[in-house]
Amino acid sequence: MPLTFPTALTDPRAFAIAQKMLDGFDRHYRLFREASADAKQRFEAADWHGQQRAQRERIEYYDLRVAEASDTLQREFQASELPKDTWQQVKLHYIGLLTGHHQPELAETFFNSVTTKILHRSYFHNDFIFVRPAVSTEYIENDEPASLPTYRAYYPTKETMRETWLRIVGNFQLQCPFEDLGRDIDSVVAAVAAQLGEYRARANFQVQVLSSLFYRNKGAYLVGKIINGFNETPFALPILHNEESRAGALVIDTALFGEDDLLLLFSFARAYFMVTMEVPSAYVQFLRSMMPRKPRSEIYNALGLAKQGKNSFYRDFLYHLKHSSDRFRIAPGIKGMVMLVFDLPSFPYVFKVIKDFYPAQKETTRELIKSKYLLVKQHDRVGRMADTLEYSNVAFPRERFEDELVAELKHFCPSLLEDDGDALVIHHVYIERRMIPLNIYLQEASLAQIESAVIEYGNAIKDLVRANIFPGDMLWKNFGVTRHGKVVFYDYDEIEYLTDCFFRKVPEARNEEEEMSGEVWYKVGPKDVFPETFGPFLLGNPGVRNVFMKHHADLLEASFWHGHKERILAGYVHDVFPYEAGKRFASQRHADAASSSSSGNPP
Repeated sequence: MPLTFPTALTDPRAFAIAQKMLDGFDRHYRLFREASADAKQRFEAADWHGQQRAQRERIEYYDLRVAEASDTLQREFQASELPKDTWQQVKLHYIGLLTGHHQPELAETFFNSVTTKILHRSYFHNDFIFVRPAVSTEYIENDEPASLPTYRAYYPTKETMRETWLRIVGNFQLQCPFEDLGRDIDSVVAAVAAQLGEYRARANFQVQVLSSLFYRNKGAYLVGKIINGFNETPFALPILHNEESRAGALVIDTALFGEDDLLLLFSFARAYFMVTMEVPSAYVQFLRSMMPRKPRSEIYNALGLAKQGKNSFYRDFLYHLKHSSDRFRIAPGIKGMVMLVFDLPSFPYVFKVIKDFYPAQKETTRELIKSKYLLVKQHDRVGRMADTLEYSNVAFPRERFEDELVAELKHFCPSLLEDDGDALVIHHVYIERRMIPLNIYLQEASLAQIESAVIEYGNAIKDLVRANIFPGDMLWKNFGVTRHGKVVFYDYDEIEYLTDCFFRKVPEARNEEEEMSGEVWYKVGPKDVFPETFGPFLLGNPGVRNVFMKHHADLLEASFWHGHKERILAGYVHDVFPYEAGKRFASQRHADAASSSSSGNPP
């Protein structure tokens, strides 16, 4: 609909409301930045539990600040009772306040969140919220003298290459020693040379490095790109504590190059980074130049700005709807017991709605299911659990829905569905990246693909175990295969913390009657798990079973699960790497030493 703004800013309350709204956002972003900046000290101190705690708490900041701002506006201005003209003036004043602001797109999203919390959804149109951005984020830079720019540029020559990389790492001023920085820089320089080929003195040869390290799990990632003439090569250097060395000294673990390596590092199945950013849009623009295939929404998510990611995603979704004509349908695959899943074939995401009722064997509730999804949102997903976008009161065009899907929604989810004439309003929905369900993938795969997928499936479960997650229902249908061939878990209604579970062996039968019984004759607690019983459900296909038993037979042993549980309870935090073990410099050095030794040369 066309915008209809008042001709004059006549309500004196409007400016005060806009200023209060912006004050609320500025408080939010100040706290967000402080939590991200403190990640450096936690990394230096190897405070992994503190890092995990800060990650969880930071996710909650946004909703707390939105609630604070909404309460303030209600208390001081009775905001929900203000006339339409006043809200239009509030928006105009707010746009004016964002002139020169360093996070205007985030502030607009905050405005939307507060406004939609106060007003009924029938008011959500262009006059009241930012359906499209009103303030450009192009070329915003932090001009304060004491502040760092978005990125630093370095101009090495062939002769100064090593010195330049030493300076790049040194400029981050990490307050703990490296085990052998010179050795690691030599490995980086060799990796760069191998990646770029023979170095040539181009007119434009530079290394651009983002000014903040990216902290996640137990790593700090130095992120940038190498510009060689007209060619740009993205890279990332993971910096870790070597827990086997003296006092956990730092090491550069490897060098990652190219868009594919960066896409895995910034995967939607990994936890959010902690990054100190004055101008987030500039970071997003830089990262988009390195990963042009990655949606802007997912980059905002990866930077911990999940609400901005949701806003950006929804704008992309509306744009896609306008330029497509296919219809929403029930998603292919085995139907879930607690979720109704549908998709739009031309759009690479699925929509998941919690059903109103479940089969008898599913002892759960809507609130319990929502708590599991929140657990995943706040936990380190270690590349094995898909991120979800959670929305309320989403209006879909009714004409774009297949009748069969509408019938399913009305049958299974009537409490969440509202027929609003030309629109179907779903009151609560999760949205995830679409993947090929693993059970379907295995049916259509070659022998080599089956082997790779089964190995990946076991690796996915082991990564979840290291992250203190027991997936619960481990059937193949609850895992998906990404375009990179990674196996990712996406059905969360039965997940538990590993440390809350009890892993047991099946007791030996005491007599023939118990041994022949088709029923469970031994006592089973609510969180008891018997890993040896997984086999009959997972390994009916002989080809799958052979691969699984060769690589992951330990998953059928209670001792495997119990051992990891005990280690986590003792306080250990596992490393989970977003790259293959063979890429690690230490692995390459060991391989070189072994090769040298076998050839008769001294290592």
